[in-house]
Amino acid sequence: MKNWKKVAAAAATALALVASTAPNAHAITGGAADTTHPSVGILVFYDAADGGRYRCTATLVTRTVLLTAAHCTAGTAGKSIVTFESVIAETQPSNIPTAADPAKGYEGTPTGTLEDSGRTWYYGTAHAHPDYSDFTDMKNWNDVGVVVLDTPVEDITPSAIAPVGTLDTIAKSKLSKTLFTVVGYGTEVRKADSGPQKPTPMSYPLIRRYADAPGQKLTPQILTLNGNPNDVHGTGGSCFGDSGGPTFYNGQVVTVTSYGLNGVCRYIDGLQRVDIPGVQSWLDTFGVHAG
Repeated sequence: MKNWKKVAAAAATALALVASTAPNAHAITGGAADTTHPSVGILVFYDAADGGRYRCTATLVTRTVLLTAAHCTAGTAGKSIVTFESVIAETQPSNIPTAADPAKGYEGTPTGTLEDSGRTWYYGTAHAHPDYSDFTDMKNWNDVGVVVLDTPVEDITPSAIAPVGTLDTIAKSKLSKTLFTVVGYGTEVRKADSGPQKPTPMSYPLIRRYADAPGQKLTPQILTLNGNPNDVHGTGGSCFGDSGGPTFYNGQVVTVTSYGLNGVCRYIDGLQRVDIPGVQSWLDTFGVHAG
């Protein structure tokens, strides 16, 4: 978790949990509040290097495994925690549990869960893909990670990961007309309530959202989408805090959110493919299989 912090202006990087006074927000660069993807949760963790508390998004893909981004799992102090509640907080405070010692991070419980503020939080251990390049090699990006939960989630159906090569079946000529559904707990970008009226990332409300975005480019590692909410085909895209969140195509997870190109979450969503052999062979070691 070093180089990704240098690109904190990227639309999809993990978001530090900071206070905000912004009320009355609506959605991430477009999109809408989400209640139809119960397998998607908010992932919270402490960074071993700076002791900061960060949030990402993750998807339950087996009863005990979450799929997320490598930059949300590399260098984590202690455990990570996740809840699948769709609404965390409309306004501050978030009431997300804090660690007694940030340097140690979350330390877990004998039951593997924590009941706090009316929510169930699951503890888990983070793992980053061993070939994660820390944003240095586009040909070997591998920005994918997992969190292995201490106890299974019994009341939520895991999402399926698409088989190898699923995205390759989309003709290049049809990619820009194909919609992908991005889900996450990222910030909304909107005009401030006072001061300069320019689009600004807002910390609240902290809720799960989704947006549909058309394809732009496909490489062996990355799918890029057009996250412009004014696009004639789509409704928006990802933003800060959506990192690790899923992209659904035909009801299956094809990518996890990795990066963006500007500080107002417009135009480009960079998504790490999970329908490729190098990712799926690693996921197999955790009992995560496609289909």
